[in-house]
Amino acid sequence: MSDWRPTATRATLQRRAQMLGQARSFFAARQVMEVDTPVVVNAPVTDVHIHSAQVTLSNHQPYFLHTSPEYAMKRLLAAGTGDIYQVCHVVRGFERGRLHNSEFTLIEWYRTGFSLSRLMEEVAELVRELLGTPAAGERLSYREAFLRHLELDPFTASDQQLSNVARVHGYTPADPPSRDELLEFLMGTRVGPQLGIHGLTFVHGYPASQAALARLDPQDPRAALRFELYVEGVELANGFHELASAAEQRARFESDLAARRRLGSPAPPLDERLLAALEAGLPDCCGVALGFDRVVMLATDAKSIDEVLPFPTERA
Repeated sequence: MSDWRPTATRATLQRRAQMLGQARSFFAARQVMEVDTPVVVNAPVTDVHIHSAQVTLSNHQPYFLHTSPEYAMKRLLAAGTGDIYQVCHVVRGFERGRLHNSEFTLIEWYRTGFSLSRLMEEVAELVRELLGTPAAGERLSYREAFLRHLELDPFTASDQQLSNVARVHGYTPADPPSRDELLEFLMGTRVGPQLGIHGLTFVHGYPASQAALARLDPQDPRAALRFELYVEGVELANGFHELASAAEQRARFESDLAARRRLGSPAPPLDERLLAALEAGLPDCCGVALGFDRVVMLATDAKSIDEVLPFPTERA
């Protein structure tokens, strides 16, 4: 068998190790505590577009590999840990490509008492330190990004207008797409690749329907208090002003499950422990997940995520 060798060079693995050390020093200097939560969990995420891998540990119930440490870290926050971060492997099914490996590394952290703006500043500080660049950045609203690159207002355009533009750019789904599917296609293929070309670009104010676990903007309920970071057309980070309402989070989870059933996807059990933690009281906080492998790709000029991993899934 000839594929026993790693796909990353020794020099790349050294750079990766150096960058992990830098990240840990970054958080230690800010007195953010490192935590380590389980990879195997009882309840997966409900997000329609994220697929959790199921594992068998006993004959009694299914378990899942986590797709993010978010739920467990919020339980820690509700228990009073204060600011925390984690470096961990996560697994997402049906994700493979130049920028995707099913198993990848996230750096995820939560800051109590931070505004979303302040968290964006901290994300920029970490990414600039890891990439060794002082490049200036910009902040765009989701609406501004669409207007700039597609001359299309994502909040007021009709579904038919979105569909027409998506079709022009090659979107041919088997079934009639939802509005969010159209917007996500356009962001992923037309808008996102044009962002962060000359520095760090933060996009904020995503549609409320894409809030996930973020609060809605009290100044504009059409938008969520959520951001993503793009560098050289690559999405690196996803951040939220975290939703603290257990009732609202349960309603969103139930909505996700209904959408999953319509699509014929598995409808997993809700994470009742997370909801109980929110009920007990999540401190006001903002959180973000940073795709570490993609940052290493940018730092080493790699063209594929395989170049920065010791062993991608096919060689694991």
